[in-house]
Amino acid sequence: MLNEYEKELNNKGITLIAGVDEAGRGPLVGPVVAAAVILPKNYYHEGINDSKKLNPKKRDLMFEIINRDALSIGISIIENNIIDEINILEATKKAMIEAINNLSIVPEHILIDAVKLDLKIKSTSIIKGDANSISIAAASIIAKVTRDKLMDKLDLKFPEYGFKHHKGYGTKMHMENIKKYGLLDNYRFTFKPINVLINEGDINERKIRKTNI
Repeated sequence: MLNEYEKELNNKGITLIAGVDEAGRGPLVGPVVAAAVILPKNYYHEGINDSKKLNPKKRDLMFEIINRDALSIGISIIENNIIDEINILEATKKAMIEAINNLSIVPEHILIDAVKLDLKIKSTSIIKGDANSISIAAASIIAKVTRDKLMDKLDLKFPEYGFKHHKGYGTKMHMENIKKYGLLDNYRFTFKPINVLINEGDINERKIRKTNI
């Protein structure tokens, strides 16, 4: 069951449990987004699952349901320039901690997808947590949909890159479009595929288009 970790904590008298997850560690462009979600005690909804296992329509529906039912939701968005400055793992940790701090309720225990965080509140890091904890699964949906909406917004301004299709991941189509149209200022310049294009002269780093987003 997806709520076994929550039930185990409930049996110890712990009811305010925050699930934490991120979206966007792998893409070449845009921010990494983290979410923290506190669900009501004994909460269960059969539609909530690892965001990667849900189609966009189902994710959007669950996003609305989680926003309706959750006791508290915290979100953090760490932009590409910070990712380039401190690396994606540290940016992910920063986003997760900020998301926890942005909760309107202080949790008693935190369940985290894979990453270990230095926190004052007791926490459990769970491998594949988004597939094993309903709280983390809910956070994964909030983070994923929030980030996808940002990429859809970018797509409206720069449709030639195809962001609504690949969400910033390094697909063949995306790489070809980068070579054709150049770089935007919210690309992650320390990521190898972008770095290689610059170093090999396929892209002129000095000709970066401003996104103003």
